[in-house]
Amino acid sequence: MTVTNATPAPPKTPLPTILAFGSVGLPLAAILLIFVVYLPRFYVGLGISFILVGLAIPMVRVIDAVFDPLIALVMDRTRTPIGRYRPWLLVGAPIAMLGVYKVLTPPHPAGVPYLMLWLVVSYAGLSMLNLSIAAWVSVLAKTYNERSRLFGWTQAMAVIGSISILLLPKLTHNKVSAGLASSMPIIALVLVVSLPLAVAICTSFTPERITAPAQRPRFRRADYWAAISRPSMLRVTLADFMLTLGPGTTGPLYVFFFHDAKGFSIQDVSLLLISYIGAGVVGAPFWARIAHRIGKHRTVQIACVCYAVAQTTLMALPRVWPGYAFAQALPTIIGMFAVGFVASAFPLLIRAMVADVADEVKLGQNRDLTGLLFSMVTTTTKIGQTIILVAVFPVLQLVGYNGREGAINTPHAIFGLEMCYLFAPIILVFGGGAALIGYRLDARRHSEIRQALAEREAELSIAAAEESLGVAPQTA
Repeated sequence: MTVTNATPAPPKTPLPTILAFGSVGLPLAAILLIFVVYLPRFYVGLGISFILVGLAIPMVRVIDAVFDPLIALVMDRTRTPIGRYRPWLLVGAPIAMLGVYKVLTPPHPAGVPYLMLWLVVSYAGLSMLNLSIAAWVSVLAKTYNERSRLFGWTQAMAVIGSISILLLPKLTHNKVSAGLASSMPIIALVLVVSLPLAVAICTSFTPERITAPAQRPRFRRADYWAAISRPSMLRVTLADFMLTLGPGTTGPLYVFFFHDAKGFSIQDVSLLLISYIGAGVVGAPFWARIAHRIGKHRTVQIACVCYAVAQTTLMALPRVWPGYAFAQALPTIIGMFAVGFVASAFPLLIRAMVADVADEVKLGQNRDLTGLLFSMVTTTTKIGQTIILVAVFPVLQLVGYNGREGAINTPHAIFGLEMCYLFAPIILVFGGGAALIGYRLDARRHSEIRQALAEREAELSIAAAEESLGVAPQTA
């Protein structure tokens, strides 16, 4: 009789579980869209200067970037009767709801202190939600390729949440639009109602391994440093930083650029963004399948080259004429779809790679630091967004660009806006791809890690069973 030590592959995560788990991504993606694309313009329109908005939001993001690792340190120690990540969703949701509502419904006049205070509250709650969701994936999906599949599905669902906000002009006959200040209170109400509903669905129908509170682990400082300084984690963190800076550079400038430089109306600017974000519905599963064949890091590098081609093509398209027809806008719609299709590869693959590194750390250090490792990429994302605002908004102020609704800008100011939008993304994305040259944690290596972890867990289970029966452990 032949005996094998091979461990059977874990079953695929059922689609109903994925849909329940990914439901939180719908309101979270909508909130992120509003905060990144529309919030700066909203507060500039309230009378706050570009420089003050460009300083206030980054200052809060710095605080938020420090907050993420602190949450992660506590999250990695969390063991409760209802799970490890579920409590963080339940706590983070009401905090985020309060902050988001206050940010989007400011008093008149609203000052910088008000904006900063409620952004801090918003980001505190959102950090709890995003970190717990990202780390929970490593529990739901155990294998290298299954994580790409799960992140692909959840990202596609997040796209639906963003598109729902962008479709408001069509659904309300242009009465509600994310680009209009008068629409922000209605959008705030939609977000604060949908978020608790999604959290309730996720926490009720997503399974999680329950660990007794008495089994709370203890970590040393050396454990944390050894985890985040691993070569694989350093490469992933640097890649995430560059890939955030690249496409992220265009986010705060998007409305300004396509409205004033490309000639689209405010309502059509929101609809145009649908083609960019909606591309993720097909892009995320596509890149997940490519990663299944050639590996995640190679897929990211291929996507970087494709992004450069798509972004260059989009920027070369001419301005639409006054009273433009759909036929003239069609090339821009296609160009936005192409850029969004390629950019959808970056967040899903990078976060799936972090889950793989968490397994590598678990095997090498016998410590589960999943929350801490995911906080590294969420922190780099926030630092990247901070750098974007600090670097770009003061330049717009210097070239004389006026971001208020109805303002008329000079050709010199429009040219400055175009230069801010065009140059940085491609260079930074290439840097992100270069950071993964020499990356070694591929599917084969991860399979070996999962096998070793499964054997260790089996040995611990046998030892625990023998101890409970009063059997002395065998020694060699």
